[in-house]
Amino acid sequence: MNVLIVNAGSSSLKYQLFDTASKSVLAKGGCERIGIEGGKVEHKVPGREPYEFASEMATHEDAIRNVIALLTDAERGCISSMKEIGAVGHRVVHGGPYFTSSVLADEDVLAKVEKCRDLAPLHIGPSLTGIHACMDVMKDVPQVLVFDTAFHATMPEEAYLYPIPYEYFEKYHIRRYGFHGSSHKYVSREMIKLLDKPAEETKIVTCHLGNGSSIAAVKGGKVIDTTMGFTPLDGLIMGTRSGAIDPAIVTFLMEKENLSPAEMNAVLNKKSGLLGVSEKYSDFRDCRMAMDNEKDPKATAAIRVLAYQVKKYIGAYAAAMGGLDAVVFTAGIGENNNIIRAMPLEGLEYLGIDFDHEANDAIRRPVSTTCISKPSSRVKVYLIPTNEELIIAEDTERVVSER
Repeated sequence: MNVLIVNAGSSSLKYQLFDTASKSVLAKGGCERIGIEGGKVEHKVPGREPYEFASEMATHEDAIRNVIALLTDAERGCISSMKEIGAVGHRVVHGGPYFTSSVLADEDVLAKVEKCRDLAPLHIGPSLTGIHACMDVMKDVPQVLVFDTAFHATMPEEAYLYPIPYEYFEKYHIRRYGFHGSSHKYVSREMIKLLDKPAEETKIVTCHLGNGSSIAAVKGGKVIDTTMGFTPLDGLIMGTRSGAIDPAIVTFLMEKENLSPAEMNAVLNKKSGLLGVSEKYSDFRDCRMAMDNEKDPKATAAIRVLAYQVKKYIGAYAAAMGGLDAVVFTAGIGENNNIIRAMPLEGLEYLGIDFDHEANDAIRRPVSTTCISKPSSRVKVYLIPTNEELIIAEDTERVVSER
């Protein structure tokens, strides 16, 4: 079966076309900087020269049209028509209280996903756009929704409950859900293979750092805590999202600036994070360039805030798990920026981390699984390129085969 994986993020869209029988990739690529000036599309078919072109993509619909056109292109594609796709697997950020496992898409399922829009305002819209676009083009092809929240369903009550009136948990299902589940699942699974001990004894911190970022504590292969919460706004500073802040700041600003709930939500989701601190850049690469070349103090501050928060959560999760075997960096920032792998680990030698700066600085694209701790390091540090698409493909095939 050929499975097309559509992974729509807040400012990116990744895709892979899998042959699940051979576990081979027929084509893969990504659309970057959606909604940001300087959009780019990359498309790769094994055995051919990679194809890249600039494309200003105002919405994820534009990105999906690019993907479909590339896959079916007579010169650069790998299939003659969309009929050669047996199933489509969609990454959906939030399953809310409705979904704890992957499901086939239908009107009832999509209506419930729509109810999650307020919980992930930057993600559910793009996901639904991708789902509806594929359903319109491939009416008879099964569409499977794979939820980011599912891998985090193992969190214990003390980790997912918020200290607010319990009636709100019962009435509105307000709790910590966690996100980037497919990524955390993949890299923790790969890290377990690299550790020379039984899986149930492993203690791993996985750092998914991209335009949206989260960290998870994975003990014995199961998540016991994660930084994102009720929505993907919680936790680390991100491209345009604030991450965790004093909740009183919200009401304070609403009163001082005369902001409506919708306006305050826009401030936290679209005007904060790296963009808010630097006042210029929502993309880490732009912040890094401004820090290195222009010595921009605000861009530097934004990067230091992120590095400090990553360090803080690594320490907190080591405490929560009662030890630490490995730290994993992944996703766009984690895989492609050496300073965001090095800065958070400064001063963590007491945890047993002996970081290999030379190995870290030597990493070049395309990245591959790389150990960036010294042989003497009790705690292993790895860069592991994420493969959310593989997890989604496996789940898609399973759901379709079980229907």
